[in-house]
Formats: sequence, structure tokens, C-alpha cells
Amino acid sequence: AFRVSGRLLGLVLGFGAGVLISAVAYELVEEAFTASKGSTWVAVGLFAGALVYYAGDELIDRRGGEKRKSMGGEQEEGTALAIVLGIVLDGIPESVVIGLTLLEGGSVSVAVLVAVFLSNLPEAIGATSGLAVAGWRSWRILTLWGIVILVSALSALAGYGLFGDASPDTAVSVLAFAGGPILTLLAEKKIPEAYLRGGKALG
Repeated sequence: AFRVSGRLLGLVLGFGAGVLISAVAYELVEEAFTASKGSTWVAVGLFAGALVYYAGDELIDRRGGEKRKSMGGEQEEGTALAIVLGIVLDGIPESVVIGLTLLEGGSVSVAVLVAVFLSNLPEAIGATSGLAVAGWRSWRILTLWGIVILVSALSALAGYGLFGDASPDTAVSVLAFAGGPILTLLAEKKIPEAYLRGGKALG
């Protein structure tokens, strides 16, 4: 309904990415490292999580979902299924992390919530405008985001429900594993897009 400048979106996305990096460092990796007393499994979990996301993202990109978050309408070059799967994939790691923060203190981390919100809002606005330019109708775009909301909610529930009774060692590994995909997502998608839109002020 409204046009938002690409520069503003880029700067907000960059700010959100910075907050998300901090949240991963302090809410996930540091927590896992402290709880494991410096175990190398934290590094292994982080790398494994990054590798799993990278493989899934690469597969979706090859099927036509590479430009799923673009503001310029490049989505018309890909397939609808790949675009939907790609956007759903991007939302899962952050949602799982939201659920996992419940395991640490009994409540959802405000820092993680703010970080996820600030990094995803401009990304979603940009993707929506791109999908509209690519010829997607409003009902189709709203259906896509409805699916993303549902999958994200279920992912957050799974993050808490599946590991609520897990052993401390398992919880540590899962925390580290969840951080890997978010770092990969930031490096591959969020920060490059933010720089493209926001310019050097992103720094």
C-alpha cells in the first residue's frame, strides 16, 4: 500500500543485523560456551548448523529461490515453490532460537525478539514490494506470509518443546547449532542486501 525507500530499509536491516549478531554472541554462543565449560562441541555445533543451512539454501537457490528477498522484482525469474520454501527456510533458525531462549531463563529473550523483528521487518517489506513488481497478487503474497508465520510459530514451539527435558550437554549443542544458520543467513543474505540498499552508512 505504501512505498518505503530502499535506503531506509537497508539501514534498518543493517541495524537489525547488528543486533542479531550480538544476540547470537551473547544469548547463544556465550551461553553454550559457559554451560559447556569451554567444550569444543560448541564450535562443532556452530559449524554443523551453518553447514546444514548452507546446504538447504544452496539447494533452494538452484531451484529458483535465490532472489526471494529482492526488492526489484527479480522473483519472476524463479519458481513460486522455491521462493516460498526459501523464505520459510530463512525464518526457521531464528524462530527455533526464540523457543530455545525459553530453556535458559524461563522467558523469551527480549534481545532476541527485538533482533529478529528489526532484521526481518525491512526484509519482509522489501520482499513484498519485489513480489508485487514480479506480478504476484495481494492474496498470494498474504498467503505466503501466513505460511511463514505458521511455520515460524511451530519452529519456536519445537525449539522449546523438543529440548525442554534435554540433558545439559544436548542443550548446549542445540544452542550452538542454532547459532550457525543465523550467522550464515546474516553473511549470505541480510548484510549484503542491507549494504546494497543502505550504502556505506550501513557500517
